[in-house]
Amino acid sequence: MRLTRSTRGPVRLLSALAAIGLLLAVPSPPLAAQETRALAFPGAQGWAAHATGGRGGRIIRVTTLAAEGPGSFVEAVETKGPRIVVFEVGGVIDLGVKTIRIRENDITIAGQTAPSPGITFIRGGFDISASNVIVQHIRVRPGDAGQPKMSGNDFDAISTVGAHDVIIDHCSLTWATDENLSASGTRFAGDTPEQWREGTSHRITFSNNLIAEGLAHANHIKGEHSKGSLIHDNARDILIVGNLYAQNYERNPFFKGGTQGWVVNNLIYNPGQRAVMYNLIAAEWDGHPYQDGRMAVVGNVMRAGPDTPQQSAFFMFGGSGNLDLYLHDNIAVDRIGNPLPQLGRYTTAAVRPRMLKEPPPLPFGVKILPATEVQDAVIANAGARPWDRDDIDRRIFENTIEGRGHIIDSQDEVRGYPKYAETRQPFVPADWNLDTMEPLKPLKRREPLR
Repeated sequence: MRLTRSTRGPVRLLSALAAIGLLLAVPSPPLAAQETRALAFPGAQGWAAHATGGRGGRIIRVTTLAAEGPGSFVEAVETKGPRIVVFEVGGVIDLGVKTIRIRENDITIAGQTAPSPGITFIRGGFDISASNVIVQHIRVRPGDAGQPKMSGNDFDAISTVGAHDVIIDHCSLTWATDENLSASGTRFAGDTPEQWREGTSHRITFSNNLIAEGLAHANHIKGEHSKGSLIHDNARDILIVGNLYAQNYERNPFFKGGTQGWVVNNLIYNPGQRAVMYNLIAAEWDGHPYQDGRMAVVGNVMRAGPDTPQQSAFFMFGGSGNLDLYLHDNIAVDRIGNPLPQLGRYTTAAVRPRMLKEPPPLPFGVKILPATEVQDAVIANAGARPWDRDDIDRRIFENTIEGRGHIIDSQDEVRGYPKYAETRQPFVPADWNLDTMEPLKPLKRREPLR
């Protein structure tokens, strides 16, 4: 990580609920100061739930699958001022082995507006170092881009880098050579712990995403690097809710030293060495006083798969420093449904998590599902455009349902980058609620999973 997310009938029903924002999204009673503030969209959750993105700003149409130039996505995100990025074209945008850096504040990226099959970005990724950002319904698949193994030219699918008030919702983030989805930034920006926490990513929500198939032995200079999500040192107010983590060797997710956040109602399938993790790495904190981490991990499901070691724990604690940890109603099972340990350690230091008997304050808008309901809800709702999943996402969801699949080294092991014909459809503002970017009429639905 650089420093700077069964049966046909239930799935159809749950998908329908998801499409109108009723699943995993019933708000808890808001604080008085928040009651008059509009949500980013119905069902928005967490400390970033009231981000406005580009609301009230320019509508910028992406009209070409070229990565750059007139009418391109890069031109849209580099425009200054509040803006809503919509798509009048569907298909694949090749980023040309580049990281696209979103630096301008106040932007909504509305992948739901693209004609079927939606927008897929390949051979690159995104760093978001802006504030007040909403990203929905895009697919980002960096892949190895034909680069040599351990060449060091690696990509996150999406990473926030010193950003705040950001929501990444209903996106499909796969085949990254660094992390699939992360919250990052400089560890020690400033002189005090308060300044450190202000200087790195904070007030971030990762909701209802597919976070899968991080590439193991690909471009990363360290070698094996199949990783789900890294929450970097001192990041705070992080909510990870309703995501599918599938076929990632580690970091499903990984909170580093001094981080603060909630991990709620995620489905974790076929983790490799570790599922949920916390670790303050002493060598990276040399000369700086350790800060206590604080995590609540509630209502999640971990299912072992073909790459999961026989002896695995749901939550692994390592490294140094203290962690205040609240664990509640998490299910962890092996491949035949036998329970696995809730807590493990990969450190010989004397320190252990300080187990909280009561949870920290619940993030805004979160209504926790019982863990027994999480698998069906996530399968129905997670990922980009659940009403219009492409074949790659379908395969990952089907493998999760059936207990199949493996951690991979290259996208070529699973038929390679998608090749979709370009599609076009004008964006009609009258068809959309421009405040929330919800459709005002039903979107065309593909057949459900079989």
